[in-house]
Amino acid sequence: MILFISILNMCGIVGEWNPRGVDKDHFLKSVHALNHRGPDNQDFFESEDFTVGHNRLSIIDPSPAGHQPMISKDQRYVLSYNGEVYNYKELRIELESYGYLFRSNTDSEVVLYSIIEWGN
Repeated sequence: MILFISILNMCGIVGEWNPRGVDKDHFLKSVHALNHRGPDNQDFFESEDFTVGHNRLSIIDPSPAGHQPMISKDQRYVLSYNGEVYNYKELRIELESYGYLFRSNTDSEVVLYSIIEWGN
């Protein structure tokens, strides 16, 4: 099963889940087909039966710290996100008060830690 996600004409995200294993060549072709959606960075996350690729269009924090997919410090959560959170600075301050330490200045990292803290 391949899932293509593109929101607001920005980043290109491809995810594939297959309990028999992901066909890497086919997956990479799918990710490369979306290169034009995110020319600033391309990265992947792989597990035994799931792979996600992210072509990033950097808007808020163009540094490498904002690359995606983002993985939580305990490596339990993986986020490949495309969108914009308008109140992410306020949410970040609240999350920092709970002890979260941020590596980037992105709203994506705020989304990751918000899901961890408050669920979906």
